[in-house]
Amino acid sequence: MAERVLLDACVLVPISLTDVLLDLADARLLDPAWSPMILEEAKQALTEKRGLPQERAQRRIDQMVSAFPHASITGFEHLIDSMNNHPKDRHVLAAAVQGKCSKIVTANLGDFPSRSIETAWLRAAFRR
Repeated sequence: MAERVLLDACVLVPISLTDVLLDLADARLLDPAWSPMILEEAKQALTEKRGLPQERAQRRIDQMVSAFPHASITGFEHLIDSMNNHPKDRHVLAAAVQGKCSKIVTANLGDFPSRSIETAWLRAAFRR
């Protein structure tokens, strides 16, 4: 069985990286996960930083959701405030914990110090 892996918004923006990750998922080498907040962040980056028209960005997100309907993680909002990583990415770590992901794929390693991740997963282990 493939590992459940949370894909951060920053790895869902570059199309070549997104293609590789989703090809791996399609081959069942990883089980992708994201939250609606992560997808919204990715869409915003696609339009504001990459200049993609709103419709194209939304179509890309819609296609991802359609291809991987099981990837969406919800119900993590109550965990956000208990995360102790960088405040702007606490929702990412909370979603990973809620979704029982074994890894987070991100380019923002500084926002996820190992002590925060270890603490979050330890709390999750005792919560179950």
